[in-house]
Amino acid sequence: MTTRLTPLATMAAACVLMVAGSGSAPAQQSHPDRLQRGEEVMRMLNAGKTQPTLEELRREFPFLADAITGYALGDVWGRSGLDHRTRQIAAVAAFAALGHRPFMKIHAGYALNLGVTAEELKEVVYLTTVHAGFPRAIEAAQTLAELFREREQQAGGAK
Repeated sequence: MTTRLTPLATMAAACVLMVAGSGSAPAQQSHPDRLQRGEEVMRMLNAGKTQPTLEELRREFPFLADAITGYALGDVWGRSGLDHRTRQIAAVAAFAALGHRPFMKIHAGYALNLGVTAEELKEVVYLTTVHAGFPRAIEAAQTLAELFREREQQAGGAK
């Protein structure tokens, strides 16, 4: 029997693993600075809007939401070693290969917000066949198709 996690549970599990594995990494900024930087990164990635999955998590697990905001967003995503567009392409590829569809969809949306084209995201899916196999690539393609349809409907409703 396979257990399917909700997007919120999957995000929580991934963040717990990230934070647990970060014990040896030195803190780059003080706690309030990390949170502020993380909030700035989130607004930038999500076109000025809050992230619904993170906000839902914040209501029930504020300590976990702070860990995500401070560490994942403030410390990791806020680094200058890669531009945000490249980070999003890497995140989409990683989530596609791992089969984490909800996160892939979120990060593919951020990638589109940052100017990554639909064709570039499709190439990432095709590349997934080499590293993770056709089943994961098919799931990733279905996830992108769903995201593209949603964005198309939103654009149609905004006219």
